[in-house]
Amino acid sequence: MEEQIKLIWDFRGPSASLTAIHHQKHLEEFCVQENYSTIEAGYKDLSDMHSTAYIIVPKEKMIIFRDALKPHRGEKIV
Repeated sequence: MEEQIKLIWDFRGPSASLTAIHHQKHLEEFCVQENYSTIEAGYKDLSDMHSTAYIIVPKEKMIIFRDALKPHRGEKIV
């Protein structure tokens, strides 16, 4: 299995969850526009005031996604 990177955007505050859900839609739209059909995008509520949106990409395409989408941080998927 190829290495994968999870690119993450953090949202904080009372509307963090709604913002993360909305951002997920933009990530999915980007994948459709760029013909990346096997990319997983999602969101996660970490607390009432902190949510994240994420996209999981192959390591060899990470630079393309990082430069285009400007995530807040990234994690290697083990």
